[in-house]
Amino acid sequence: MRIDTGRAAFIAVDPQNDFCPGGALAVPQGDEVMPILNDLARAFDVCVLTQDWHPAGHVSFASSHEGARPYDAASVDGRDATLWPDHCVQGSHGAAFHEALDQRPYRLVVRKGFRSGLDSYSAFFENDGRTPTGLDGYLRGLSLGTVVVAGLALDYCVYYSALDAARLGYTVFVVRDASRAVGAPAGSVDRALDDLRAHGVAIIDSSEVPR
Repeated sequence: MRIDTGRAAFIAVDPQNDFCPGGALAVPQGDEVMPILNDLARAFDVCVLTQDWHPAGHVSFASSHEGARPYDAASVDGRDATLWPDHCVQGSHGAAFHEALDQRPYRLVVRKGFRSGLDSYSAFFENDGRTPTGLDGYLRGLSLGTVVVAGLALDYCVYYSALDAARLGYTVFVVRDASRAVGAPAGSVDRALDDLRAHGVAIIDSSEVPR
């Protein structure tokens, strides 16, 4: 299936310092996606960035739960959740976009996870599955029905963004070589990719995007 880049939106998910080597929640080789994201963004008329933007003491932080450690499983308001190291705290260096990312092509930044008691992996909805970020309305207003998603991390925020886009009726592509994964728990990458394919999401290489 050929991508019409003039009728599609490119969504670069969370290319932030804390998700790159040296960051608080580093994704292995996370910084390696920046040149690929830069190249892809130049091919699209509409580009969107997402940005984790947590207040101090956010509910997703292990430090907010007595006796908890980063990467522990937990139940938050009746939802299964993973607890993380403190990361992407509003206004911090870790929350800033990586210096190698060219921000010029992007029309919109969607900040997510800014509510202290509610996390957000997806570019479209908070983790309650009901609270919208506004991105769907923005894309509908531009009459765009296709999204191309890449960034950090493949098995969490990229996965949930692509899954929600498919559920909303978009034609969805995930660019595998422009994404990197946490890889925890074991098997998370294969499970994410299999589930995306089962929901009609195409997993592609950046070379398949027309320039």
